[in-house]
Amino acid sequence: MAAGLPVALTVAGSDSGGGAGVQADLATMAARGVHGTSALTAITAQNTAGVRASETLAPDLVVDQIDAVFADFEVGAVKTGMLGDEAVVAAVAEVLADADAPVVVDPVVVAESGDRLLSSRGVERVREDLLPAASLVTPNVPEAELLAGLAIDGPGDARDAGRRLCELGVDAALVTGGHFDGDPVDVLVTGGEFGSGSRSGSESGPQETFRAERVPDAASHGSGCTLSAAIAAELAGDASLAEAVEHGERHVDRAIRSGRRVGSGVGPVEHLAPKKAAAGTAGACEAVRRVVREFERQNVSRLLPEVGTNVAVAPDCAVDPADVAAVEGRIHRVFGGSSGSATRATGGVAPGASDHVARFLLGIRETDRRISAACNVRADDESVAAVRDRWEAVTVDRADEPDDADGTMDWVAREAMANRNSAPDAVVDTGAVGKEPMVRVVAVDAAELVRKIAVLDAELEQ
Repeated sequence: MAAGLPVALTVAGSDSGGGAGVQADLATMAARGVHGTSALTAITAQNTAGVRASETLAPDLVVDQIDAVFADFEVGAVKTGMLGDEAVVAAVAEVLADADAPVVVDPVVVAESGDRLLSSRGVERVREDLLPAASLVTPNVPEAELLAGLAIDGPGDARDAGRRLCELGVDAALVTGGHFDGDPVDVLVTGGEFGSGSRSGSESGPQETFRAERVPDAASHGSGCTLSAAIAAELAGDASLAEAVEHGERHVDRAIRSGRRVGSGVGPVEHLAPKKAAAGTAGACEAVRRVVREFERQNVSRLLPEVGTNVAVAPDCAVDPADVAAVEGRIHRVFGGSSGSATRATGGVAPGASDHVARFLLGIRETDRRISAACNVRADDESVAAVRDRWEAVTVDRADEPDDADGTMDWVAREAMANRNSAPDAVVDTGAVGKEPMVRVVAVDAAELVRKIAVLDAELEQ
């Protein structure tokens, strides 16, 4: 491929609600650093509550759009989404059969709302005409059942369906497991030219599984479009299949966790989530620096626990401690000088510098996305009494923490937010053997966190 911005093409329908279809594809491609082009196949009148009407465009017009893009751009990858009817499927399959670019097929059959988007004859055309022209197919469980002719009750069945799809001519199949009970498991099976790109083997070629935690009441509209578009974008940038799928899986997981709360039905995923998180990192780091300067200026040393204090600020769409800005080495109480003690940060500020406070903050944000800042302070009798007297505080008894808790701070956050829709001002952690008691203060932003700590510090001076 010539040097320059990679180009990808989406062949799909329009979602007037902006959450799926061409709208989702182009936003996702932009988030992956790829120029997105499009060939519209259908127009739908839909929103987060469902599809009201749809009209499929003439096959010749769809093909003309594809030809126009290929005539002017060096297309690095193509993805297909909603194709509307069997005539459009056949026409698209024919024109893409000769395309010198990998083709990712998202076999859109049913909308998130349950509305049918492709006829039975259209499904047959996908199976017989489009799959042999494709590099990868990304069906969800109902779509994989229709295409492979197999019942799917779990990852093992999904693997069998993926093998069947490869036998139909596609190079690889990624069966997405959002319909499974429990946490979703996506299964990748490769049987064609991409087989060498995966990392583990089976009788029919390499395969891999991708697991994620289920997000309760997730804004998940457009998740399938976003996944396939992200994979196509990565392939357009010359990633291997294994790399493209892995990056696409991470993209859609973050997009679901950062879903947009709009509309009256199932809201759309945040297609731009990775880009928003990266763009917010610099601002989050500067916000932490401002908090540190204020803590040092105010000398809040009486509030600092033995293990030190950390300040964490999460940018928009943060889902991992590596996204969260914090202090390297924490903030400590140092002794000496005329005042006796002072507050000093022992390191700089960087994304991923905190594990404990960052995980706690992210856990709170799973329920209350307004919260973006947190810090830990001493939990002696005087400070705990001041916290409870002035603020809404929740107590978490660490003695109740199960041995198999997946992450200490994740568990504390979940316990603190149990049966709540909004965060308290502070969480009092009673500690346990080998774990110092702690008060964790949360705030909507760094400025509010500074004000809260100043109020608490002044309370203890009286």
